[in-house]
Amino acid sequence: MKNFFLKDNMQMTVNSSSATDAIAICKDWNSIDWDHCLLEVKKLQLRIARWERLRNRRRVKALQWLLTHSFAAKCLAVKRVSQNRGHRTAGIDGIVMSSPTDKWEMVKSLNRRGYKSLPLRRIYILKSDGKKRRPLGLPCMKDRAMQALHTMALLPISEMNADWNSYGFRPERGTADAIEKLFNGLATKRSSQWVLEGDIKSCFDLISHDWILNHIPMDKKVLSQWLKSGFVESGKLFPTNYGTPQGGLASPTIANMVLDVIEDLIGKRFGSAKLDGDYSKQRKNPILFVRYADDFVVIGRTREVLEQEVMPMIQMFLKERGLELSETKTKITHIHDGFDFLGQNVRKYQLKNGIEKLLIKPSKTNIKTFLTSIRKIIRSERSIGQAELIRLLNPKIRGWTYYHRSVVSSEIFSAVDKEIWKALWKWSVRRHPNKGKRWIKSRYFHRIELRDWIFRAINTEKGAKVIDTLCFASSVPIVRHTKIKQQATPFDPSYERYFQERTSQKWKNNKSGKLKVMALWKRQKGTCPVCLEKVTKLSNWIVYWHKGKLEGGSDKLDNLSLLHPKCARGDKPKFVIPHRPHQ
Repeated sequence: MKNFFLKDNMQMTVNSSSATDAIAICKDWNSIDWDHCLLEVKKLQLRIARWERLRNRRRVKALQWLLTHSFAAKCLAVKRVSQNRGHRTAGIDGIVMSSPTDKWEMVKSLNRRGYKSLPLRRIYILKSDGKKRRPLGLPCMKDRAMQALHTMALLPISEMNADWNSYGFRPERGTADAIEKLFNGLATKRSSQWVLEGDIKSCFDLISHDWILNHIPMDKKVLSQWLKSGFVESGKLFPTNYGTPQGGLASPTIANMVLDVIEDLIGKRFGSAKLDGDYSKQRKNPILFVRYADDFVVIGRTREVLEQEVMPMIQMFLKERGLELSETKTKITHIHDGFDFLGQNVRKYQLKNGIEKLLIKPSKTNIKTFLTSIRKIIRSERSIGQAELIRLLNPKIRGWTYYHRSVVSSEIFSAVDKEIWKALWKWSVRRHPNKGKRWIKSRYFHRIELRDWIFRAINTEKGAKVIDTLCFASSVPIVRHTKIKQQATPFDPSYERYFQERTSQKWKNNKSGKLKVMALWKRQKGTCPVCLEKVTKLSNWIVYWHKGKLEGGSDKLDNLSLLHPKCARGDKPKFVIPHRPHQ
């Protein structure tokens, strides 16, 4: 072990010297080697995760310091802040990074010494119900970059200590995994029947600062700057005595670390506890806990167990962190009555033959919200052309249908198409009050093969050239989601092949992924480079990464090959170079 520590010290020295060389080589923003930056940061994150698993806090702290002071991490932090969705929204100082020179200056200014965060700019956005407003605190650009930098060093620690059934704001996890876990826990005959729907009241705004400073393993000086920065509203400065601001890049990771361990506490008492890295004894009345951000679901055998034992335990856990359950949103329901979670309704139905069947569908509230937003766009855009309207609606329709395509939603997709058609017909008739219905139909709606009434923009002046076509929700195929292994994390090298296979599976159901696979198939002339046999749908296929992402490999075609699943088995498949006769 002593030699192992010495080796790690030597690696730290080599990395620090390589970072210094990188600074000397890079003269401006456009000369940065992004592949080198990704590789350096990934190596440090893997080492942080390894030592965190061994519970060596001293080594973890040293590696965090090395990552937050590295040139590669600073470049990636600035890149993330300058290219995300809110990069054009300024903070209280009004500064936006728009040019490569601004980004390069920001990289050089990310230093701990002399750092002082500015107050947040308070704005409000509407909640999903369209009535209440949610407060957001927008940091300035430098504070966002500092949060992105320190989050890189905090994320591996969070992943190593996270609850296995926590799916919100975590890499390689999403809402579909949480829904699939609920299906697995409720679908069988012997499944528990009672559900505790939990919602934490103003979770991000009420977390105790003392608890965060005492338990979140990161630079306390920088962390306290974020927590105590205050916010500006209507020209006045208000203090922040508790909570972590919604809108900050570090807030989701910190909130996850605050809420972790609930699953362990419940499991140790009722069964399915995670002990020493594995799930232990299954008891007679196990409790299933699934959490996504600050929304969670607890499934138990009886109402009394959830109400008298589980809920007081969760309330006590939250009280230590300055939080409490929302009285209006927290309730206990039976699975036959159903409940809404993450925009979908989970309910067990009684069929005619006496068999019970669990069905998960898009919730009525979610459908209503989606159709309201579609009708609002159509009503507000009365004067724009048909092609422009289609370009506004298509991303909305595709996004909503792709979100719900892994559950029972075929009939709902058809009903949604009907409602969208009604709104578009009203839009078309309003534009031509003096024209007949046949003329309007021929102007805006067309036939494709056997399907009629398709909203399609055609430029008749240039030889009937099709400009754009509105997509149908019912045209999106239903694809069942495969849940992620609950203990899998991208910071564990033993799961690298597993995540590659998941990425390959996603590409089969993704439009951009299919294009990349087709490009690989054409480049290999339809043959597997290992066995030199044809790659077809019947033989199945898998994408193989020659250089893994943990080693700095990318998703570029030069690093990928299309193989048969049997040929991809093993650590390193042997590629065959086909014989080519001399010309």
